[in-house]
Amino acid sequence: MNNNKPYFGQAVSRVDGVAKVTGEAKYAAEYHVEGLLHSYIINSTITRGSIKRIDATIALALPGVIAFFSHENRPSLAWFDFQYKDMDAPQGSPFRPLKNEKIIFNGQPIGLIVAETFELARYASTLIKVTYAEDENFQTDLLEHLEKSRKPIPGIMMALKPPPPKPKGDFDSAYANARFKVDQQILHGQEHHNPLEMFASTAIYEGKGKLTIYDKTQGAINSQLYVANIFGLHYKDVRIISPFIGGAFGSGLRPQYQLFLAAMAALELKRSVRVTMDRHQMFTFGHRPATVQNILYSADANGKLTGINHKAWAETSRFEDYTETVVNWTNQLYPCDNVKLDYELVPLDFYTPTDMRAPGGSTGSHATESGMDQLAYELNIDPLELRLINYGEKDGESGKPYTSKELRACYLQGAEKFGWSERSPQPRNIKRGKKLVGMGMATGIWDSLQLPARAEALLDLDGKIKVCSATADIGTGTYTIMTQIAADEFGMDLNDVIFSLGDSKMPFAPFEGGSLTAASVGVAVKSACTGLKKKILKKVQSLPGSGFQKASLEDVVFKAGRILLSADQSISLELKSIPAAFKGKAIKSTNTGNPHFWKLRKYAKAVHSASFVEVEVDEDFG
Repeated sequence: MNNNKPYFGQAVSRVDGVAKVTGEAKYAAEYHVEGLLHSYIINSTITRGSIKRIDATIALALPGVIAFFSHENRPSLAWFDFQYKDMDAPQGSPFRPLKNEKIIFNGQPIGLIVAETFELARYASTLIKVTYAEDENFQTDLLEHLEKSRKPIPGIMMALKPPPPKPKGDFDSAYANARFKVDQQILHGQEHHNPLEMFASTAIYEGKGKLTIYDKTQGAINSQLYVANIFGLHYKDVRIISPFIGGAFGSGLRPQYQLFLAAMAALELKRSVRVTMDRHQMFTFGHRPATVQNILYSADANGKLTGINHKAWAETSRFEDYTETVVNWTNQLYPCDNVKLDYELVPLDFYTPTDMRAPGGSTGSHATESGMDQLAYELNIDPLELRLINYGEKDGESGKPYTSKELRACYLQGAEKFGWSERSPQPRNIKRGKKLVGMGMATGIWDSLQLPARAEALLDLDGKIKVCSATADIGTGTYTIMTQIAADEFGMDLNDVIFSLGDSKMPFAPFEGGSLTAASVGVAVKSACTGLKKKILKKVQSLPGSGFQKASLEDVVFKAGRILLSADQSISLELKSIPAAFKGKAIKSTNTGNPHFWKLRKYAKAVHSASFVEVEVDEDFG
């Protein structure tokens, strides 16, 4: 037992650690049922055009090959675009696998071969002959097509990814009259997700059109509704299970096309089917988009910013307007009276980009901070000092005070621990043998997000507390965090609390993304534990002679697997004895954790960081 010492905020071993290192943890492609079929995806080898002919005759003649699906023989599916939209879909028309003969991006899935084994399916895929009518006027180079940029189409996702605010002040005049100024252009190329676990879906056919699907996803309920809407199923007839994810960080927010293909094949064949992407196919869906940024700063002789102009151009697909918040961070970090921010999209012949680890923030902040470093050089001011000169106690964009902000202390503490005072402002001025030594620093910022979520807490017959929510754990520690919260609520040992996640049958939770899970699901878990404690107390109060009849929740304490009266802790009951007193029924409570949107509207919410880095470069090569 934890002897009432809180776990939260303390370093503990991950509760899922043993399962992961011993192989006990199962991933989407590791579940097996009798008669499971395997499949292999056939992808387009052109970027734009159409399929003239697709011939699977030779492949289908192989013993053990069960079926081949393409646009020519796929089953009838949902007709409207909105039925293909998921909870993270941007504006536009979602990609619809096997819709027709048109090719709209390189690597587009154009067929699925199903066989008794994966090896046979993969071999059979090499025997399928595809003839294309290729359109060689495809466009995939962002820099070559910047003149075709346009504003994003407004949509519901702008609530989480706000567009740039309107200009304020007169940047052009401030910049023209400034003595010190910076004009930088920064290009970020595409970045592709390559987590350890490749995308897979194991669709178990339960009969009568019902499916249980083991899927790699950051949102089980999102995948559940996606499948139900497309195939015309009741959502209760689709169960998505995803207890473990081998890395995602955005790639699993939207359902990937292997989920569609697995569900389609299982329903059509009335058999269980697994679809697994290979490593090459991991490059055929969403990626961090290429981005071009132009950032201009102007400052007075003291280093105070007098003007900010930050514009970004980012690629998107031709069928959806994927957006990121790229430029907003600059003015949020650094208050300024004259600001112009802009963000435009360039539609290209790619699959729609997708979120990837701090989407927009990582690229935008890089440009913001690179510009500040260049400005510090122009001013001959220490880069850290320049950031302190322009430090904002309030959000520079909205003018709202922060709920909390400790960035100044972070700067100073980081500089001291790093040894920033030893830095030389002159390039190539510090050497260690033949190596040049450089030092740099930068600021980080990200939204502090919180969304409504639900959780269930249950007192089992063995006295253990079992908590669940349909959230996910992409490796960030969700299992452990929620276990810590519940253990502290009941004063119990971590081993006496079991937290479960990744099942669409569990209470609703938003997909795990945006660094919002701990704040959102954590509140729901705490709320569910409070609800359970109230129910336990009510049960105890109904027991004759329990001593708790007049007690309120504030009058009792939970610890070491017992409920005790605070004023007289000799009056107590063992938790596992309580269900037994009520016909052996477990006690549970399902509750919602709601953010205080109304109270928080007056404040800005963000997390900040400071990074200090030392780099060595061999002079012979650098």
